[in-house]
Amino acid sequence: MKLFVGLGNPGAKYAGNRHNIGYMAVERIAADHGFCPWRSKFQGVMSEGRLGREKVILLKPETFMNLSGQSVGEAMRFHKLEPADVIVFHDELDLAPGKFRLKTGGGHAGHNGLRSIHAHIGEAYDRVRLGIGHPGDKNSVAGYVLADFAKAEADWLDDLLRGISDGAAALADGEGAKFLNAVSLRTAPPRSSTGTQKKAETAPEPSPQPTEDTRSHLQKLVDRFK
Repeated sequence: MKLFVGLGNPGAKYAGNRHNIGYMAVERIAADHGFCPWRSKFQGVMSEGRLGREKVILLKPETFMNLSGQSVGEAMRFHKLEPADVIVFHDELDLAPGKFRLKTGGGHAGHNGLRSIHAHIGEAYDRVRLGIGHPGDKNSVAGYVLADFAKAEADWLDDLLRGISDGAAALADGEGAKFLNAVSLRTAPPRSSTGTQKKAETAPEPSPQPTEDTRSHLQKLVDRFK
């Protein structure tokens, strides 16, 4: 069994925030793969289903971002899971919008949701880092992550979420490379190799060759004075 955790903040006012891209990821997986309706449990909401060969629990903590670890820890203890069974989807300031990375273990890089999870279950869990870009000024970060995605970002966001859903079964089965490839096929599909071929140039028609003058010398002289 795997536990997929999407990080975000509960409530309609936060639904479209950049900080809630983790929620969006697990919501797309649930919708595309026929998971059970969401229900309240583990200080959040959860949905159950199957991805590939694995039974998967989707969890959206509703403790607010800074206390996400409480919900994750409770779900893990109930299902007797290890940190290696947990995959967390979260926003990542240090990646350009639409970029993504799969990471196992390591620090929390100041992300308050990850910081809380570290405190409750340690760091040996997987994360899917979903790039939202950086506002450029650290003093603007809070306002930036708690603002909604702009309309101009809708296309890359949809491609990213569709790619995550496409590769979700591979991720649940531990096939990280296959998961990353599935996302890449949505976010950066290979370009068509068909180019426009130049039309074959038509060779110019050869100039007509002069015909041989067979007139006699006398005839040439007569013709000259006509």
